[in-house]
Amino acid sequence: MPALNKLKSTLLVCSGGLSVFSALSIYNGSEPFHEKFVLPLVHKLDPETSHNIALTAAKFGLIGQSKFKDPDSLRTKVWQLNFSNPLGIAAGFDKQGEAVEGLHKIGLGFVEVGSVTPFPQPGNDKPRVFRLEKDEAIINRYGFNSEGHDVVYDRLKKVRSRDDFKGVIGVNLGKNRLSDDPVGDYVKGIKKFGDVADYLVINISSPNTPGLRTWQKKQQLRELLTGLVAARDELPGPKKPPLLLKLAPDLTQEERKDIASVLQDKKCTVDGLVISNTTVERLPSLQSENVGEEGGLSGRPLSEPSTRLIEDMYKLTKGQIPIIGVGGIFSGRDAYEKIRAGASLIQLYTSFIYHGPPRVTRIKKELDEHLRSDGFLNVAEAVGKGNYLK
Repeated sequence: MPALNKLKSTLLVCSGGLSVFSALSIYNGSEPFHEKFVLPLVHKLDPETSHNIALTAAKFGLIGQSKFKDPDSLRTKVWQLNFSNPLGIAAGFDKQGEAVEGLHKIGLGFVEVGSVTPFPQPGNDKPRVFRLEKDEAIINRYGFNSEGHDVVYDRLKKVRSRDDFKGVIGVNLGKNRLSDDPVGDYVKGIKKFGDVADYLVINISSPNTPGLRTWQKKQQLRELLTGLVAARDELPGPKKPPLLLKLAPDLTQEERKDIASVLQDKKCTVDGLVISNTTVERLPSLQSENVGEEGGLSGRPLSEPSTRLIEDMYKLTKGQIPIIGVGGIFSGRDAYEKIRAGASLIQLYTSFIYHGPPRVTRIKKELDEHLRSDGFLNVAEAVGKGNYLK
């Protein structure tokens, strides 16, 4: 019996020690611990469940707080907004605005929530998220699952009411699937979130809502932006949130030129572009089993197409419209390529899913090294200085 009791005590101490070590490793952002233990365990679950667990952990501050101090080289200013660093998380991760504070605490420079639709809707049937692990990619067909304007607005209003919150929040707006007035849906979003959002994004490029991408066509885009720019300008108060447009990576060269021409009209001129959304293209090089699933593809295979689109739109708009670059950012090098192609800010999503919160710090450190290596004092100096994709 004494030996059995001793064994029990030893096991209790060891398990307790392992629990403490695990908690500290997660809290302190240990990249090796996340890569070897946390993520393999989480990835045994289906992708949407894993996503929800990660979101809950961020919501309740269970993933710790970054100890990394952003260097001056990463500080930047866009739309009169100050960013401690240019790296944000893309819309789609925190769709309902639940984890804004927790995501800022892990070192992100800004958080974009949504897409948010005027009325609640469940989105597409499950399963609707698929890992392509061999390709470091994800296919999703969520279909704007949203708790609606009112719920998300109340959450963001509470965050804004806290004196200690200094973060930057973007709100990505969508339309209800069965809406017969898409323009009206976006106008509602502008009016609803105008006082809590640092910037607003018009999402007309998701491939998972039927007919949505047709609003990128020249005539429809002109009609849409005329109404939305006017709605934003009519918001009360002297401070109007910047209005951004999110584009698909699958646009033809002619469509890119058409969009640029529409944006030259003062009635249609947005304050920024988000480039890009997910792609419906499937390259022959993809190796994973789920490659045949319908939906938008994000991650590593999107890196080059999104960077090419950034480069094109930066040139077509003569660098006059700030760009948020998103798509396949796994390293500081990936981020730097997008900045040199024309992005003033950058966002990640899929790399966060595959590598966890420590990836945020790694990207920032590597980006700082690339900037200094090429003699740039800050991010702004490198924007549009020439992409060097090889």
